[in-house]
Amino acid sequence: MKQVTAEQEMLVRMIKEFAETEIAQEVPRMEREDRFPRELIQKMGSLGLMGIPIPVEYGGAGMNYTPYIQAVHQISKVSAAVGVILSVHTSVGTNPIVYFGTEQQKQHYLPKLASGQYIGAFALSEPNAGSDAGGIRTKAVKSGNSYLLNGSKVFITNGGEADTYITFARTGEGKRDISAFIVEKDTPGFIIGKKERKMGLHGSNTVSLTFDNCQLSGDQLLGKEHEGFAIAMHNLNIGRIGIAAQALGISDAAVTHAINYAKERKQFTGPIADNQGISFKLADMATRSEAAKLLVYQAASLVEQGVSCAKEVSMAKLYASKSAVKNAIEAVQVLGGYGYTEDYPVERLFRDAKITEIYEGTSEIQHMVIAKHLLKK
Repeated sequence: MKQVTAEQEMLVRMIKEFAETEIAQEVPRMEREDRFPRELIQKMGSLGLMGIPIPVEYGGAGMNYTPYIQAVHQISKVSAAVGVILSVHTSVGTNPIVYFGTEQQKQHYLPKLASGQYIGAFALSEPNAGSDAGGIRTKAVKSGNSYLLNGSKVFITNGGEADTYITFARTGEGKRDISAFIVEKDTPGFIIGKKERKMGLHGSNTVSLTFDNCQLSGDQLLGKEHEGFAIAMHNLNIGRIGIAAQALGISDAAVTHAINYAKERKQFTGPIADNQGISFKLADMATRSEAAKLLVYQAASLVEQGVSCAKEVSMAKLYASKSAVKNAIEAVQVLGGYGYTEDYPVERLFRDAKITEIYEGTSEIQHMVIAKHLLKK
């Protein structure tokens, strides 16, 4: 794994302190009320965390991709919900504008997104098009220099709170005749639907969207017409590492809570950590987390280098999410009955972990991507 710089070490220390104080204080309320932590996100914006990889000339920190992944990783140890808010905002809510936006779009949107004044979202999935991104039915019909958008989207993270939505719609008859648009929240005909009641990630807002004769100007087209599928695939690849980092944070937290409890909890003649059945379980958990960490940070490093790395990204996402789920289950087991109560964080980790195997490409999709690259001539 690439050597961490002094600047990155300082950033990680700052993020850890912020997460363990500011974010940790907000977690009980997020869990209890399923409330989006708007004030917390504004504080993160003031600290520069909402724009870590955004170029300095557009208001960002101008840092590489790895520091951003470190931020998602460290924050997700304390709150996977805040971790995914940051991940979606940066990876797929902002980066498409960085990579594919016009200079005018960059000047207009990026400073607001980097500061946390705006929150970004990504609208691709539809009721009949999840893993099959090319199967979307939302349409954008061109009329002069504008587009009329009609259709619906589902499972949009940050959806009820976002200010900009990178939205994908069909602009032709071919399977990949898809274009991307920057849709603003107050656009007439843009309707935010019901908030999903989720098993985990309380505080992270997930909604459906409807576009009912939603009129967009030509200036809201992101990239070129029919380039949307390539934009989606480019940024999903980046987004998957963000979710892998979120999963890694959950996995690490499960290890920490299980070790601390095993050292303190006494049964029979001493702490349960002295029991080989428990100590070996902890060893397996820590090994899984360390292996996931190496995969995640290797993938982030390859992205920084501009190397083609779809296989490595899918490996990181697949293994880190599986590790998060397994370690969360094992942490509950170590804590026994207490692990099943809301008095201990492992119950929340258990609920939060499962989604990492589903969004930004299911584990089955990651298997397909990896196998394709392994078997390619």
